[in-house]
Amino acid sequence: MAASLIRLHFHDCFVQGCDASILLDDTSSITSEKTARPNANSVRGYEVIDDVKSQLESQCPGIVSCADIVAVAARDASEAVNGPTWTVNLGRRDSTDASRAGAESDLPGFNDPLDRLVERFDAKGLSARDMVALSGSHTIGQARCATFRGRIYGNATRRGQCPSVAGDGNNNLAPLDLVTPNSFDNNYFRNLMERRGLLQSDQVLFSGGSTDSIVDEYSRDASAFNSDFAAAMVRMGDIEPLTGSRGEVRRVCTAVNAAA
Repeated sequence: MAASLIRLHFHDCFVQGCDASILLDDTSSITSEKTARPNANSVRGYEVIDDVKSQLESQCPGIVSCADIVAVAARDASEAVNGPTWTVNLGRRDSTDASRAGAESDLPGFNDPLDRLVERFDAKGLSARDMVALSGSHTIGQARCATFRGRIYGNATRRGQCPSVAGDGNNNLAPLDLVTPNSFDNNYFRNLMERRGLLQSDQVLFSGGSTDSIVDEYSRDASAFNSDFAAAMVRMGDIEPLTGSRGEVRRVCTAVNAAA
């Protein structure tokens, strides 16, 4: 679940800040982000957060927010697969609403060109270097056939898992990093330099544009990548948190607290 837990934090923070809005289920007054196009049949790990929350509530009720659990889980997931670790800033509170529209509009798309990706990250206060470092989380995890079908015809290794006809095998999975799919390392960047990025939004990071030099640096210097990834995760985790009296500490991550 390591890749999924890191991605869950990312998909939370990019939509109205790191506020656990992604965890809320549909109600009469809330339209869940879980069914937004970038999240549906794709984001996983909700039950991990729910399990952690239930254990925390039994020990210290009303103290630890769902948003903080998501942030800590992402750090622990990285560490569990021998990736970098970092100190997580704590004190986020949970939203009382969700934004499906925000999930549709703010999250990067797998076919986005480089300038669009840079714009999306810049809108959240993250630099192009942060963007390339965070993209390096694709050193682990898998992608659905529907997200990379257009890139692979010409690559026999990849075609077996992803039929050419749209709809056939849409949910078949393939590793983002074919060489070391379960190791957090800098091989993702070496793959990009060999034109082996699985997603369009991966390969555009090394395609004659402004981020080529960063990809080249990370491909040669794993420690620079690890350190920049950790720093970028901290910055991402600081996007528009709810603090003070804003928001609440949910008792259950999937629903807002009932009025007392």
